[in-house]
Amino acid sequence: MERVQFQQEQMLDELKDLVEKKIFTVKETKQIIKQRTAFENTLVRRVAKKSDFLRYAQYEMNLELLRRKRLARLNLPPAPATVSDYALVRRQFQIFERALKRFKSDVGLWIQYIQVAQKEGARSLVGRITARALQLHPNTPSLYILAATHELNHLSPSTARSLLQRGIRLNPESIEMWKEYVKMELGFIESLRRRWDVLGIDETQTRNDKGKEKEKEQMFDLEVVDEDGDLPMAPTTDEDTVPVVSEGQEGAAARKEIMSGVIVKAAISSAVQAMPKIELFEALNELITGYPSPPELRESLILHLDELLCSSLPDHPRGIQLICGRMVSSGMAGEQLINGIKAANAKFLSRASSSKKEETLQAYSHFVWEQYHMVPDDALKLYLVTSLQSLIHAQKKSPSLLSTHIKLLTVAVQRGALDGEKVLNTAKKYTSKVPEAACVWLARLEGVLKLRGREGTEEVWAEARRSVPVSHEDAPTVWTWGLAFLPQEHKRKVHEELLRESMRDSALQDVHEALLLSYVSSMSAPETDPTGVEPRLGNAASRTETWKDGVRHMQRTCHPTRKVWQKAFMLSKQGAVGEAVLREIYESWRRVDEIDATVEWAQYLSEKGEGKEAMQVVLRSKNSTVEERWAQLMEEKA
Repeated sequence: MERVQFQQEQMLDELKDLVEKKIFTVKETKQIIKQRTAFENTLVRRVAKKSDFLRYAQYEMNLELLRRKRLARLNLPPAPATVSDYALVRRQFQIFERALKRFKSDVGLWIQYIQVAQKEGARSLVGRITARALQLHPNTPSLYILAATHELNHLSPSTARSLLQRGIRLNPESIEMWKEYVKMELGFIESLRRRWDVLGIDETQTRNDKGKEKEKEQMFDLEVVDEDGDLPMAPTTDEDTVPVVSEGQEGAAARKEIMSGVIVKAAISSAVQAMPKIELFEALNELITGYPSPPELRESLILHLDELLCSSLPDHPRGIQLICGRMVSSGMAGEQLINGIKAANAKFLSRASSSKKEETLQAYSHFVWEQYHMVPDDALKLYLVTSLQSLIHAQKKSPSLLSTHIKLLTVAVQRGALDGEKVLNTAKKYTSKVPEAACVWLARLEGVLKLRGREGTEEVWAEARRSVPVSHEDAPTVWTWGLAFLPQEHKRKVHEELLRESMRDSALQDVHEALLLSYVSSMSAPETDPTGVEPRLGNAASRTETWKDGVRHMQRTCHPTRKVWQKAFMLSKQGAVGEAVLREIYESWRRVDEIDATVEWAQYLSEKGEGKEAMQVVLRSKNSTVEERWAQLMEEKA
């Protein structure tokens, strides 16, 4: 309590000054003292929490914002600063300092403190905070970036460069650090270019060149013409034939090198040498293409980046896609677009043909699909499809190529360019080539749905479920594919049939869970009228009966997981189906996940105004984790 009393005494002068300036009234200052005392009491507890400090700091920020607004409204004449002009901001800093004494390991708290200091314009304080934070957390890239940004904003590029280089030495695997370092060097070049433009410095011409021009003019004025009317020839020596590089020429050469991006290229080369990953190349590509640099510099840097990419990751699919994507841009049209697509496609096709990796073939499929929908010309569309088809003949069992080809043929049928039955026969042939490929089956199913309608998909869908191995990651997608197109009155019956089918094999656990999640979603979906078009909500009694039947069906014949019961509880709570159904779901959920189920059920009771019963539920669990989470929820609400 002595600490609280001390803080109360410290605030008297500032509050008195605020009242004298008529910014706050006496009643308002009493309320401020009351609020601050309450905050101070929470901070002197044996176990103070970070949220207590943050709430206190936020209160002081709001108070300072209110003071500034009222001061601007009063429009007082200029006067020397008094204690109330800086006391509220100083108190914010003191609160953060007290918080950091207890939570030194919390990086987020350091960042919040830095941001508050930056907002208040405390330049030297920001430098001290970042230095302390970096001493405690030298392996946190975000702190180096914040510190370097602060130095750059206050025109200290050398300090920013040193900070980033130090951070890179300690965190060589951080893509964000390398990206910020390259960005800083780009900004340095741009600032030099603008400065030289203002000063009238031309990096292509030296001061010596200008001096020589003046000397030459003077020489012509003083020369004496000989008898033949010619100028006399000066005697030459061997030394005259050797080009002498003057200080001015060296300066011009250096400026030219800087403007051509030699510093940035060195930074990019160092980054690639330390971390030759495709994610780094993609991050640097995004930075260079989006940064407002001169076109010549941007093209030079992109060319350098591509050379490093080809030498470091020559066969990486995303690298090939990155390089080929440059040849086609959104602003191209006419002959330029045709040439760009042909060049990109030829380069990508040659790489894909020589590679047997499915990732490369998948990247080429994505490229063809993307370009097909971008080009307006039918001849170019046909060219892309033909190129894809030629690769299919070489790589006959690539799921990515086959599925993309089916999709493109389906689009062509919808445009009226091909016969639908021929396309469906081609899709059938492809699924027979790779019957285990889920993506090919899904492409065929989409084609059948678009060309024949819903009635023609049931047989193909059943065949797909039998063919795709249960271990395939897309097996749940295949099993639940047709449920999205069924009318609501038939969906539940088909769901239950599929659930029974998935229960026959223990390997179908993931499929069974996916079907149950879809089953739960269907129970909360609105009903349809007899025509199957207009949705209708139905009355509360019918919704409750639907949920009761569905929950009891899952309890009797299925194996719901914690994920299924959690989704059922959330959807039924949103649908207002009644407490009896929610309680039944909670009891089933509690058997597989006591912690989450108990907390959610207690929260539901609390929201209904039954706080006493909610507390009893928490205490009956006799679980310390449940009690901790419940106490945290109550504090957040308070």
